[in-house]
Amino acid sequence: MFSEDLKEAAGKFGLTFTDRQVKKFQKFYEMTIEKNSGMNLTAITDPKEFAVKHIIDSLSAFDEKKFAGAKKIIDVGTGGGFPGIPLKIFCPEFEICLVDSLNKRIDFLKEVAETLKLENVECVHGRAEDLAKLPDFRESFDIAISRAVARLNVLAEYCLPFVKTGGIFAAMKGKNFVEETEESGNAIKILGGDEPEIVEKILPDGEGSRAIIYIKKISATPAKFPRKAGMPSKKPL
Repeated sequence: MFSEDLKEAAGKFGLTFTDRQVKKFQKFYEMTIEKNSGMNLTAITDPKEFAVKHIIDSLSAFDEKKFAGAKKIIDVGTGGGFPGIPLKIFCPEFEICLVDSLNKRIDFLKEVAETLKLENVECVHGRAEDLAKLPDFRESFDIAISRAVARLNVLAEYCLPFVKTGGIFAAMKGKNFVEETEESGNAIKILGGDEPEIVEKILPDGEGSRAIIYIKKISATPAKFPRKAGMPSKKPL
């Protein structure tokens, strides 16, 4: 049963959920599985795997000290709502903006937010390269977070323009995190980021390791970044 699998995995990872949170995670799982056949939201449908690889994995990026004082968080390339929805359920005080380039995913996430009664969740259809140029989005967030969207040198150009000076960009990465961090040094510096801090996390039940790369924003991103849609991936900094 999903809820029992989730509580067990959380305990192994050092997290504790309230009964209300568990119910919300359960409903999110059910809604995802129900919509998945027509929308391809996730390849992970087994309840135990979903609990570990989606919910616990999403929350592996949460660091109480680094997130202290943060209010506005943007999840860039959220897909099926990861990590933004789990973060919102776990920390309901956050104002979460979920961004994805596929409108039907955004429609699904609006339905999730309404069904789970998640307040202060904004679901936005668009590309990061376009949205980060808009005054309401540019350097307006305390934290930008993204999971497995692109290599770090590209992802930095998508995400750092959203972050306030003094805020944090958190990139969730898999096994190639060392190589990606090394190749992204120039991009991070140009975009206003400080030296990356890498924190490795081990997921429960032998589901592998994860690296969270925290980058503090120490200066404003030059106005010409991000470049027009498609350019960051075609010609990485």
